Amino acid sequence: MRIAGSHILQGVSFGVAPQGVTALLGRNGVGKTTTLKAVLGLLPRAAEIGGDVRFAGGRVTRQPTYRLVREGLGYVPEDRGVFAGLTVAENLRLAERAGAEPDYDRVHALFPELRKRAKQRAGTLSGGQQQMLAIGRVLLNPNRLLLIDEPTKGLAPKVVGEVAAALEAVAATVPLLLVEQNLAVVRRLAKDAVVIATGRVAYTGRAADLLDYTEKTKALLGVGKGEHA
Repeated sequence: MRIAGSHILQGVSFGVAPQGVTALLGRNGVGKTTTLKAVLGLLPRAAEIGGDVRFAGGRVTRQPTYRLVREGLGYVPEDRGVFAGLTVAENLRLAERAGAEPDYDRVHALFPELRKRAKQRAGTLSGGQQQMLAIGRVLLNPNRLLLIDEPTKGLAPKVVGEVAAALEAVAATVPLLLVEQNLAVVRRLAKDAVVIATGRVAYTGRAADLLDYTEKTKALLGVGKGEHA
């Protein structure tokens, strides 16, 4: 896949386990976010570009994003994407999917702060609270797979723990494809890992087999096993 003339992804191929968390890792700029957006149909697909995306047993390569969402593909973007001028309650209400019963009880059980701040404008929330709102919006609806991009980026350690605990609870019932720089969070959550390097898949396998070996972690991610990627 080319963006602005640059070849970002080149033959990236991997699967996501039907249970638990699969971590999508790599150094900055290798194409992790681009991969998520390509799966979701958020990037233009020229006719000459090959590639195939399969979801729930079917080929969805050319399906529009709204249809993928209706079929149960949830997405939490890196920039959170909350509507700053709307309240927490309004942000959640906008995320309700037609034909589905929104699960507010689940969202408020995972993030009680969202109930307390229902009337507060999202733009006045802390970064951690905005991240909770971004995750809460997608959890309102039933999902078959969640794509979550950098959920702990820029958060205080205490909030990182809260977000990780929520994702751990979610992953008990819905598979996650997780882009994450914090390797401590990856170690806590992920069973499997995929590493992208120079636009290609450089590793697929158990997350522990990658993170338990400092040399392999440094070679693929440029950090030690306890650091941020």
